[in-house]
Order: sequence, then C-alpha cells, then structure tokens
Amino acid sequence: MRYYRLPGGESDSSADGSLVVVDDDGDAYDLTAASPDLGSFTAIARAANAGDRSIDAIARDRIPDADPVSTDDLDESVALPVVADEIWAAGVTYHISEKAREAESGKPEVYLDVYESDRPEVFFKATPSRTVGPGEAVGVRADSEWDVPEPELGVVLHRGDVVGYTVGNDVSSRSIEGENPLYLPQAKVYDRCCSVGPCVSTEETVEDPHDLTMSLTIERDGELMYEDSTSTGEMATRCETLVEYLYRHNELPETVVLLTGTALVPDDDFTLQEGDRIAIDIDRIGRLVNDTVTV
Repeated sequence: MRYYRLPGGESDSSADGSLVVVDDDGDAYDLTAASPDLGSFTAIARAANAGDRSIDAIARDRIPDADPVSTDDLDESVALPVVADEIWAAGVTYHISEKAREAESGKPEVYLDVYESDRPEVFFKATPSRTVGPGEAVGVRADSEWDVPEPELGVVLHRGDVVGYTVGNDVSSRSIEGENPLYLPQAKVYDRCCSVGPCVSTEETVEDPHDLTMSLTIERDGELMYEDSTSTGEMATRCETLVEYLYRHNELPETVVLLTGTALVPDDDFTLQEGDRIAIDIDRIGRLVNDTVTV
C-alpha cells in the first residue's frame, strides 16, 4: 500500500487539518475519516507498533469505514507524506557517486577511503522546517556556484524499524563541499535543502529495495537538460547496513527518514538554476517533482 497526505479544511479531523489517504491497488481511501487517531503516517505506525501488527493490517481494518478518494487527487495535490523528526543521509554508496565526489574535491582520497571502508558515510541532512514536499520548491544556496539534485531512495523508520520507503532529493552544493570536506554541513543543510514524497510505500509494496529502477529528469524553460536512470541494485552498501550504522550509539526520535545515496550525477558543467524542474521516479513508490528557488 501507498500512504499519501492531502491538505484538508478546518472541518477535517486530524490535528493540522490534513488527510491521510491510502492507495490500495488503485483504490484510495481517507483513513482520517475512519479514525481521527490516524491523522498522520506516524500515528498509523504508532498504532501498528502498539498492536504488534503491520501498517497495512491497520489500514485494511479501517478501509471499510473510510471515505473513498479520487486517485486524481493523489497526482495533483499531495503534501509531504511523512513529517520526519529528522532526516539523515548516506553518501558514497554507489560507485559513480564516489567518482563524482573525487572529481569535485581537492582531497579525492577521502571519498575513496569511505567507498572501500566497512563504515559508511552517514550525516545529518534536514529538520522538518528545512524539508519540502511534492510541488514545493527546493533551494539552492545563493553563495554556491555548483548545485545538483541527488535523487535517492529514502528508508522510513519508526522507533528504529523500517516501515516503508519514499523518494528523496538531497540537494547539494558541490562547490562548497569540493572546496573542503569539512564544509559538508554547509553544502548539505540549509533552507529547503531536501524534498520527500510523493508517498510512503510499505515493505509489502516495495518488496526488494535493492531492485528498483530510479530515474531523474531536469527541465529548464521546457527544455530537457538531463535525463538518466539507474537501479538501486547498484548500491555498494545495503539499506540494512546503513540503518544499523545510523542507530549505533545514536538515540533518535520517533520517526526518521534515511536517504541512501545517489547514482545519478549530472555532468560537471551542469548546475541547477532558479526555475529548474526536477522529477525523480522510483519503481513501486512514485514521482517526486519540485521546482528550484535560490535561498
């Protein structure tokens, strides 16, 4: 099943007026109408955890009492599907990303060492206030000269357990990071630095997170500037290893998203500009589309 969040009105029963909608094989239902206690993806995960059941089992119990929703709404007006307390990310998990990081840096051996090491690169990416959803603009820093989107599979975690997957965009300043690896936080963490969406797909729907096609397109004024695709099967480090290292000696909040690295890197002469449209597709999850703004 896929779980979406739709903006709602003042009469809606969730705390912020939004609706949690589940897509069950092409049929969509408003779970919030069935129960105000299911007003967010985290709330559904909490209910599943309390009952020692899967998220999809909780949803199936509530569908008979839920209002049907047009699937057209899931293409046009969805919001950030899960408001994670923290978003973390991993780097140098694909061979091409290791090569790209070497190319941008004056200290390329740093990235080669990480790629060949047992310990992965894991870093803090975003707070809720720095994260945008589908249809919202991601940011590029005004003090950066070279900026790129980084399409990534996102692992959705609730109290340390994998509860689903989403699409993420780890927007990055290659010029700032390339100047000095110690500038990584400035290259990665800033206003509108991350987008997530369009939904959360459960493990039952995704099946194998290492067998998904991922694609990226970038358009500028209607012209296609970049298009490519890859497979998550190219990851050198598996999702479960990244999750295990994320939680080592690290107490995390209830809901976390971990982005798992990118294998789609535009040519070195490309940089994002204000107004660019970025579209990321991942099998069994969906398409995340964001425009670009300078921050």
